[in-house]
Amino acid sequence: MAEQGQGREPEAEPEPQQEPREQEPREHVRVAVVGSGFGGLGAAVRLRREGVTDFVVLERSDSVGGTWRDNSYPGCACDVPSHLYSFSFAPNPDWPRAFSGQEHIRAYLEHVTDVFRLRPHIRFNSEVTRMTWDSERLRWDIETSAGRLSADVVVSATGPLSDPRIPDIPGIDSFPGKVFHSARWDHDYDLRGKRVAMVGTGASAIQIVPEIQPKVGRLTLFQRTPPWVMPRVDRAISGVERWLHRQLPFTTQARRGLLWGVRELQVQAFTKHPNELGLVERMAKRNMARAIKDPALRAKLTPDYRIGCKRILLSNTYYPALTRPNVDVVASGLAEIDGSTVVAADGTRAEVDAIVFGTGFHVTDMPIADRVVGADGRTLAEAWSESGMQSLRGASIAGFPNWLTIIGPNTGLGNSSMILIIEAQLNYMVDFVRQLGVLGGRAALDARPAAVTAWNLRVQERMKRTVWSTGGCTSWYLDASGRNTTIWPGTTTEFRNATRRVNLGEYEVLRAPDPSVAPSPATGKSATEKSPTTTTTKVEAGA
Repeated sequence: MAEQGQGREPEAEPEPQQEPREQEPREHVRVAVVGSGFGGLGAAVRLRREGVTDFVVLERSDSVGGTWRDNSYPGCACDVPSHLYSFSFAPNPDWPRAFSGQEHIRAYLEHVTDVFRLRPHIRFNSEVTRMTWDSERLRWDIETSAGRLSADVVVSATGPLSDPRIPDIPGIDSFPGKVFHSARWDHDYDLRGKRVAMVGTGASAIQIVPEIQPKVGRLTLFQRTPPWVMPRVDRAISGVERWLHRQLPFTTQARRGLLWGVRELQVQAFTKHPNELGLVERMAKRNMARAIKDPALRAKLTPDYRIGCKRILLSNTYYPALTRPNVDVVASGLAEIDGSTVVAADGTRAEVDAIVFGTGFHVTDMPIADRVVGADGRTLAEAWSESGMQSLRGASIAGFPNWLTIIGPNTGLGNSSMILIIEAQLNYMVDFVRQLGVLGGRAALDARPAAVTAWNLRVQERMKRTVWSTGGCTSWYLDASGRNTTIWPGTTTEFRNATRRVNLGEYEVLRAPDPSVAPSPATGKSATEKSPTTTTTKVEAGA
């Protein structure tokens, strides 16, 4: 894919003095980053800038891009303005549109990879199959599809939108036609003239429907819950504007700052004063009324929950597509498949040739959690099964030392750019690595359970007032118990301040025994070994 012209951006950084070593069965690195989307690439850039060169990026695919590589369905684009959906340290003055398409975002990530000389660090086709904490050596032993290695620190940047969720519909295995998820679009399958079932009405579906509607013979849309849809104020960015951004970089920063500031003000309506969203809801209803003249169809498409409870979607073409004669909207979820017939929960039946699922991702039950084994021998999935997804400041999990997440629990946003959250978490990651360096020797930081509990109690207390808790909907933000473990209930400024520095008081410091200290004749242990059940020492922070 051709790269985007990037104008005045950061100059290519010099080659580091120490490049990653060639992959060996038991190679050891200081940091292993998992994933090469925005989070993983951002982590790699920040590590290099910090002077850390002994790191690798483990990528299961053969190219970078994360969700913007995997999602290539027709019409795929971002619903956050382009100049806010990019790294602050790598501005792109040449975005072609106010809201950029998938191909331009992916090209941007390829460009970042090259400008910051990240490719030597990336191990493509290396899917992580197991990560196990070694309490004796204070390191993570990592198994991948391409080999084995170990790392002092793991930064998990797989993201919540990486593993598609296809519901277990009775009869799906015997369906004779084509079945695929929007995030794994089959570009070899020709939809022209086909009878297609589109399952789901989320952010992907409202982009797909207008693109495939003119091509298919018949489109049956299964809608379990209608979304609120607002106009998409999109336009081409003129050549003059792009020239100005290239020549005067502060204009790009000003544009980004304005976009950010507006969203910082808007978030108060989502988090503290949901009643203020009433005006926005009336605007959304007028938007629907302009496009949908049929009262019966309009009734099907009108949500019964407060706007903002689910993500507000942006489109100028979704509603018009639903009025076309070859489209049927079924206000019910898909319940079963009988041969080539799809059957809704309300009994509606339709013969189809293909089924496209736009049913989201494993967000609150991320598959990677089954592959991470902590200090007590439990997987991350097992640890979270008791209390739901929890972490300290969206990054650290008790019992999983030196393991950080990017876009962890309660770091999502309902109205702004996730790149802002990612960059805040990268600040935290850098300080985490710094603190380990200050401690010296073989050391690790393990989040204290009390600190994790206190942080999550504060988050959940703030969540009670938000539209995501009071809006009357069931969204993918909620886990199986109905707890919101996905969204951050505040501004990005608040989150950035909360993750600016690592507070060692929230961690236990683990140290490996000093081999130079002779074992005690009485106990057979060195003086630094205080725990009767482990070879590491838990040092109280501040002691």
